[in-house]
This record gives sequence, structure tokens and C-alpha cells, in this order.
Amino acid sequence: MSVENDLAPPCADNPSNTPPRTAWRQTLLRHDLPASIVVFLVALPLSLGIAVASGAPIAAGLIAAVIGGVVAGLLGGSVLQVSGPAAGLTVVVAESIAQFGWRVTCFIVVAAGVLQILFGLSRIARAALAVAPVVVHAMLAGIGITIALQQIHVLLGGSSHSTALRNLIELPGQLLSLHGDDALVGAVVIAVMLGWKYVPPKLRAVPGPLVAVLVGTVLSLGLSDVERIALSGSVFDAIGLPALPSGNWTAVAMMVLTIALIASVESLLSAVAVDKMHTGPRTGFDRELIGQGTANVVSGLVGGLPITGVIVRSATNVQAGARTRASTVLHGLWILLFSVALVGLVEQIPKAALAGLLIVIGTQLVKLAHIRLARRTGDLLVYVVTVLGVVFTNLLEGVVIGLALAFGLLLWRVVRVRVEAAPLPDGNWQVHIDGSCTFLALPKLSGELAKVPSGVDVRVEMTVDFLDHAAFEAIEDWQRQHESTGGHIDFVEIGHAKMAGTPAAPPTRGFARAAIDDTLRPWRHQKSGGAAVTAGIAAFHRGHAHVVRPHLDGMHQDPDSFFLTCSDSRIVPNVITNSGPGDLFTVRNVGNLVPVSGDDSVEAALTFALDSLAVRSVVVCGHSSCGAMKAVHSAADADGGLGSWLRHAEPTLQRFRAGHPVAAAARAAGYSEVDQLSMVNVAVQLETLGRNPAVRRAVAERGLELSGLFFDIAGARVLAVTVDGVAAIDDHAALAVTG
Repeated sequence: MSVENDLAPPCADNPSNTPPRTAWRQTLLRHDLPASIVVFLVALPLSLGIAVASGAPIAAGLIAAVIGGVVAGLLGGSVLQVSGPAAGLTVVVAESIAQFGWRVTCFIVVAAGVLQILFGLSRIARAALAVAPVVVHAMLAGIGITIALQQIHVLLGGSSHSTALRNLIELPGQLLSLHGDDALVGAVVIAVMLGWKYVPPKLRAVPGPLVAVLVGTVLSLGLSDVERIALSGSVFDAIGLPALPSGNWTAVAMMVLTIALIASVESLLSAVAVDKMHTGPRTGFDRELIGQGTANVVSGLVGGLPITGVIVRSATNVQAGARTRASTVLHGLWILLFSVALVGLVEQIPKAALAGLLIVIGTQLVKLAHIRLARRTGDLLVYVVTVLGVVFTNLLEGVVIGLALAFGLLLWRVVRVRVEAAPLPDGNWQVHIDGSCTFLALPKLSGELAKVPSGVDVRVEMTVDFLDHAAFEAIEDWQRQHESTGGHIDFVEIGHAKMAGTPAAPPTRGFARAAIDDTLRPWRHQKSGGAAVTAGIAAFHRGHAHVVRPHLDGMHQDPDSFFLTCSDSRIVPNVITNSGPGDLFTVRNVGNLVPVSGDDSVEAALTFALDSLAVRSVVVCGHSSCGAMKAVHSAADADGGLGSWLRHAEPTLQRFRAGHPVAAAARAAGYSEVDQLSMVNVAVQLETLGRNPAVRRAVAERGLELSGLFFDIAGARVLAVTVDGVAAIDDHAALAVTG
């Protein structure tokens, strides 16, 4: 873990040969120093407000901000994440202070930090990211609502109560005893916070929270009855050692675990979000937990609030142009300097101003985007229950309730199955089974199967990825009983779990990959004996015919491309081009050759495709390890003659010997001589097609495109081949056009 290396600028910032130390100074002065000042201006009022909302000493928020910047900034795994006291822990800290007192809470912060370090050393950091996002979003929303309910009483000139329910009940009475001066200051702060996004961009360079608190403070100077922040000396005067609990160690341990888990999850989620905002070094999650834990140990030892990664400050850091962790460290030093030198200025800030600031921050934790996402994904119930649990019980219980509900819904979605039995217009019946068919589905399954009348023909469509033995036996028993009445059952099995394979082994998952394997795996790996073609046709009728039928019914032949490729059995044109029925007019021959004379088959197919079908492109596709090209190459080595068909490849061999540019490009890419010859062959066939009168006419009249492809079988990779070279085809590139 090298701090010196972490403070060095990324390579992209030093494209020239500037000495590393000089480049670091340039990055510091141009990027990190200005960014640190911006982050400091955002962090200062937030740290004060969070301390007030937590019921902790005001200086505890400043101490945590300093340590979060310096210690977590130097030791953490995220280069640009900014740590400090966070709104997400406000409710927990307030509960801890109310139950154990401030000094014992500092001990709890130290213990939570030690636990975080153990998490990091155990390399389980990524496991914390497995918490359902909807629960995290709801947890933050619940915290935001709790903070807003607390601080609205402070804004109105009163004091917050111990629970959210009590704050809600006492709110009407607090409104009746409104304290005008405090309410005015708080309302102005809220107005500035909400309206700051509408001011001109140049003014928005100044952080809105800082402006809001400054405006509220200046306004309060003209008011006589406003409660202000009270600091007893500088930050150094507030430093004090934690106290050991006098008892109730079970409750203390639960609080330690709660703070450690929430701080860890919030830090890791924030680090993930920060990684998406920049292109620099990625977060080391285990190191991040070790850095956060170390910062919490130090913060608790000297009387600071718990520390976590804070997305608001981190996003500000990235947007302000920070490049290294120097920005985070410097922002902590600026807070320390301010806390020591300008204590008197801090004491002029009204509590109502910080209350207004926290109300806005709290309400902003309730995001409409998260609610819409939960509704769209079917998790709205989890979101609402978690929010209510956090607000009206406590944070840990609310999160546990949300996680339990999310897990229960997950199990329900995994094991649920849809079974429908309905008559068809021709008098037969259809049964559709979709989902995971287990013993839990037996009541629904047996009920639907019982609807099928005796003696009718039935088609059972099974889109099942999980079929256990109990469900298999139920379906098999029903099949035996129904067929005994004279009815016939045809199983159409689309899913991975097949009726034929279920009794032999425990049920398995992996539907998507297995479906691909079943489609692409050769017969010799699927059939144990008998006629492979006949068995394959039966499998097609059973598994795919009903899916293909609607696409083929009424389809006229209107292909997009004339596709000339080799007869090699490993080439499957529709697979490598991701095309369907009716897209390709395919012609195959040994070596994908276009004879100039002596063979009418290719010419006849080409003429029909151009004149009758009006295809829009002509494609020639070669491939690696081509047997025809091996024969051509071997004959060249032996200086002997080629077979009568392969004599059509003589122009290819001559161009290859003459040093065709395609061969040079393929050789530079590391392909063998046979594959080089195959690519040259594609280019030569393109040239031959380009001289064909029908092709030339189609190019001139309607813009027909000529394209060349080379399929690397071993790598399952398709390359574009032109008359001049070879190029890769990525997800967004079109085929190379020649002519």
C-alpha cells in the first residue's frame, strides 16, 4: 500500500516525458488544489449540520471531517472518494447517544472501525454489495424522512423528540407555538438550497449549501432572538478519550455491528458510484474498508463522529476536476485550519440555518427515481415496508425487515410457476407450464391438469428451467391416466429442464447457457444411437417447431443477402450472422469459389438472387483450417496439379504467391499460411464477382454491396475481408464494402 504512488497523477495526465515529481506538482496545482477547496466548502456546513442532527458535540462533526479527509483519504482504496460524517448514520448515532451517552458512543465508533478493518482483511468487501439495492434506497429514504421530521422542530424554534412517531405527533403543537425568527432563517435557507440550481452557471460554481448557510447567518445578525451554535473552544479542546460501557454489552455489540455494516455498505456503494464518474484507477474494495475502519478508530479515539464515504462530497470532488487523493487529504486540512482559526465565525451560525440545510438534504434522500425503479421492478412493497420500518422502529430493524421481505419475494419469484389449461379452436387442448415447476406447484398443477377432458389430444408447452421429481411424477401420472382414455399428449419442451432427463439426476439450472448448448451441440454429443437426422427432426418438432411456425407461415422469399460460403459442416451462416429464416440466400461449395467458366451452378444461383430476388448484398465467407485451401496450398508446395474443381482456385494461389496485401495483413495478425490463403481467396472471389456483368449492373443501378468475411472457427470470431486487407468487426461496425 504505497501512498506515494497513490498521490502520483494518472498516466493520462503525463503524456509527455515530464519528470514524475514535476507532473505531480502540476496536477496538484491545476486540479487537486482547486477541487479540495470546493469540497471543503461543501463539507463544512454538512459536517456541522450532521453533528447537530446526531445530538453530538458540534466539534465532533469537524473532527470526523478532518480525519475522514486525511486518514481515509490516504489509506482508502478509492482515489477520489471523500469521507466524513454522513447523514446515513445520523439516526443510529442519535440513538446510540440517547442510550449510552457520547463517550460510550465514541468507544462504539472505535469498535466499529476495528470490525471494518477485519472485514477488509477478510476480503469480504464485495459481499457487502450483495444487499438488495431497493433496501439500500429505502434505508436512505427512511433516514432522510427521520432527519426531516427531527429538524423541522428545530427550524420552528423547538427541540426534536426521541422518535419519528413522537416528532410527527408533536408537529401540530409545534406549528402553533411557532418561533418567528428561527422559522424565517430556516425558510430562507431552504429557499436558497432549492433555488440555487436555477441561478446562472457561473454563480453555481459556489456550493449551494455554503451560500444558504451564509445567507441564513447574515440574515440572523439582524434578528435578536435566534439560537446559535455553541462551541467550547477550538477542535483541539473537544478532543477526548472514549469511555468503556458500564454494562448491557449485548446492546453495545448490536450498535457496533449496526454502525460497522451501515458505514461499510454506504462507503462501498459510494465508491462504486464514484468509479462510474471517472476513468482513473478503480477502487480496491478491501483496502477501502481498511481505510474507513482505520479512520473510524482514530475518529472514535479523539471524540469524532463515525465516518463513511459520502457520495455528495465525492461527486463534488470528481466534478471539480480532482485527479488524485491529494484533493481529499487537502480538504481535510482546510477544515482543520478553519476549525482552529475561525471558531468565532462558526458560533455565529444559527441552528435553524443548519436545520433548514438538513431538511433539504433529508428530503433529497427520498428520490422519485428510486420509487419509480422499485415500482417498475415489482419491489415497491419492499421499498415502502423498509422505509416505514426505518422511520417507525429503528434503522437496523427496518433494514432487517426489508431484507427479509426482499428475500421472501425472491424465493416466491424463483419457485412460482404459471400453469394454464385451455381449449383450442380445433377442439384439442393446450397446457402451458412456465417457470420453476416444483412440489410447491403441485396444487396449481393438478388443478389445471384436471380441467382437461378425457380422450382429447393435448399439447403441453413447457417453458421450465427447474423441474423436480415430485412435479415430474405428477405430470407423468396424469399423462399415463389421460392416454389410457384414448387421448394423445404432445410435449413441447422449450426450457432447460426436460421430462426425459428429470428422474435420472437432481434438477439443475442454467437455462440460457443450456439452451444455447442444446442448439449448437453436434448430434454425436446429443444422440446415443439411431438415425441422427430423424432424432434431430423429432427434437425440432418437440422443442422449436411451434416457435418457428408463426414466422414461416405466409413468409415470401425476400432475402437480404446472397451468401456464398464453404461446404465445411462447421460453418452455420445463420448463427455467425445472427440471421433468421428468409434473411440469407445461401450457396455452398468446396472452397467458396466463383468459377469464371466451366460451372453453371454458382452463376445460376447468383443470377436468380440478383434478378428475381433483388438481394441487397452479396457476401463471400471463407473460414480457418479450410480443407480446400489446404489442398491448394499442399499442391503448391508439391508443385503438382490441382483437382478439376480446385483449379478454379488457381488465381487465388497466384495472387498469394505474388504477395497479396490481404496475405500480408493476415500474416502480421499471426495467422497461418493456409488461413492467409483463405483470406486471399475471399478477396479474389470478390474481385471476380466485381467483374460479373449482372453484379456490376446491380451495383450501378441499385447500390448492391459486395462484402467479404473470414470466420475464425477456433475463436468464433468473424473478420471483414476487403480487396486490400482484413479488419475486425465489433458490435457497432458494419461489414466492409468493396466494389
